[in-house]
Amino acid sequence: MNDREPGIAGEVERYLRTGKTDPHHAAWPGNGFMERASHAREDLRGALVREVRRLAEGLAHRPLPQSDTAALTRDKVEPMVRGLFPRVEQATVLTTLGRSVVFVTSANIEPLLLEHGYDSSAWTLANLYLASLGAELLAEDAPRLVGLSEGTTCYVSPDTFAEDDPFADFIVHEAAHVFHNCKRATVGLRETRTREWLLDIEYRKRETFAYSCEAYARVLERGKSPSVRRALAADYGSTVRISEERVDPAEVAGIVAEAAAARNGWKVILARCAPTSRPKSALQHLRESWATEDTARRQ
Repeated sequence: MNDREPGIAGEVERYLRTGKTDPHHAAWPGNGFMERASHAREDLRGALVREVRRLAEGLAHRPLPQSDTAALTRDKVEPMVRGLFPRVEQATVLTTLGRSVVFVTSANIEPLLLEHGYDSSAWTLANLYLASLGAELLAEDAPRLVGLSEGTTCYVSPDTFAEDDPFADFIVHEAAHVFHNCKRATVGLRETRTREWLLDIEYRKRETFAYSCEAYARVLERGKSPSVRRALAADYGSTVRISEERVDPAEVAGIVAEAAAARNGWKVILARCAPTSRPKSALQHLRESWATEDTARRQ
């Protein structure tokens, strides 16, 4: 990048401080959009890597446990999958989740930032990594995350191994988001006009669903009898602290308590977070459009 070009320098600075970019890449020279986009990506991601490297200098994570990430993930999410999916689909979903988790560390942060498909997500991952080191973030109002789910990939902070909250499980939380991010056909499951996604979760309830799954997974792991599970759920309800503005902590506590008292608590969580009305299929929308047009012609 030529620093004498104020337009490019300004766009790079805006990206580093906000994660936002010009979708047209108008500041960059090039013969057409693709060439401008290529130059922009090189400058923006290169600057992001250099800034992250600067902010992270001298900092390091504590050594991660030597474990098979796929096996660790499978162990954590298996009860959730067994409780939410029919037996014939469980192996497919478990295989998908087993390879979904990526721990964001100094060993892979630079390739992740350079290769990610979206500028905004690369910026968010940079902040996730910096937060896990205790470093200064790229902006004062940058999100302070411990996990991020996109499609079938769950980016998880190494902080998951240092978390002392007895009801926290970042892996289960992010894996729960995969269910509404991923279409059934993507993983080879049969898709119908009313079953497009792995699970049908109300849009406004997605974080509620993930927090409920996270806490309930820990209740199940720690409670080996119904009475102990109910006691743990009550303990969670009295101590729950969720900073996510889109989530009502009292609602999550109520869902976890109901789940702990049920034979299959996962189904309780799903029912409490399901859409109040089943979403319309593309064919239904098309038929309604035809009906509207036909009515207009008759008037």
